[in-house]
Amino acid sequence: MRFNKNILSSFDFTLPLLVIPLVLLSWFLINENNAFLGDKVLIYVFVGILVFVVTFLLPIKRMSWAIVIFYWINIVLLVAVDFFGDVRLGAQRWLEIPFVHFTFQPSETMKPALILMLAHLIAKNPPKGGGYKFFSFLKFSWYILLPFVLILKQPDLGTALVLLIMGFGVLFLIGVNYKIWLTLLVGFCLLSPILYANLHDYQKKRIEDFISKEPDYQVRQSIIAVGAGGLDGKEKEEATQTIYRFLPIATSDFIFPYFAERFGFLGIIGLFILYAFLIFHIFSMGSIDAKDYFLRVIAYCAGLLVFVYSGVNIAMTIGLAPVVGIPLPLFSYGGSSFITFMILFGLLEHLLAFKNNFVYNYASKNFLKKGP
Repeated sequence: MRFNKNILSSFDFTLPLLVIPLVLLSWFLINENNAFLGDKVLIYVFVGILVFVVTFLLPIKRMSWAIVIFYWINIVLLVAVDFFGDVRLGAQRWLEIPFVHFTFQPSETMKPALILMLAHLIAKNPPKGGGYKFFSFLKFSWYILLPFVLILKQPDLGTALVLLIMGFGVLFLIGVNYKIWLTLLVGFCLLSPILYANLHDYQKKRIEDFISKEPDYQVRQSIIAVGAGGLDGKEKEEATQTIYRFLPIATSDFIFPYFAERFGFLGIIGLFILYAFLIFHIFSMGSIDAKDYFLRVIAYCAGLLVFVYSGVNIAMTIGLAPVVGIPLPLFSYGGSSFITFMILFGLLEHLLAFKNNFVYNYASKNFLKKGP
């Protein structure tokens, strides 16, 4: 695979133009709240750019063996969390990188691993008329449910559900026989009491807090912060919810109310528009070539991740959804989530930029073999 100027002509420049404002806003807010965390964000951004470049240059379609290995390595890492993982706030989700004292969540790297695995499997066996039948669906479900169970055990219900929604969501978009979905819907309705009974106590409490009339402390403070922003927001010195630490986890899961307090209703509308454009643009990448199932799966999964993460995070901070550990994509503090999205964006850019190059090389090889 040779790098040439023609590759840049197929590079999608709209994607980074939509991502950069989110990253800059995130750094501004986090640095304003905590300069130490702001410096770490810059490190994460630098690492993310390196990961993006490396991913962009990898000939991923020719590395099916690496995709399978990458998936199973992440499964091993999820198992390792159970034995060697750091425990924080009652959850065991992190592994520490030796010598550098940085931690990462294998549940985050599991997302691109699962996405690549699904893209690889679907590209090898695209759906026929009427969508995938039972046995094909069962095969895909195994690869989705295995990491789901391991992440749920940590416990990390939010990430596990996102993985589940993303995995089965892309199968729905690609095409599965409707009878299978009807069967699953009936089964879920029948088994929901058993599923609820097996949740951890803190997870049940979050659901109960959501159903009850009175939201818990962090949601109440979050709603106050959103309302306090008014039309055009407040100066840093006047953002009392954040300054006096009434708003918990203001740089990570609850960064949206922090943003709302600083930039107000107009800022919220601008942020919504930015995320909407990003989501629709990512989904549009999957419609460039209906026969390229590898590209379609990557685009649909990336779009679903941004949509679910942003929707659930914002909903939970204003009391419209239970509180789960889901960050605002490209905005909340955290290197694992940011690097995950950089991997996905690098994959998308690679599949678009090198698409014609693959076709050209393939045609040339056939021409040389067969002769004119």
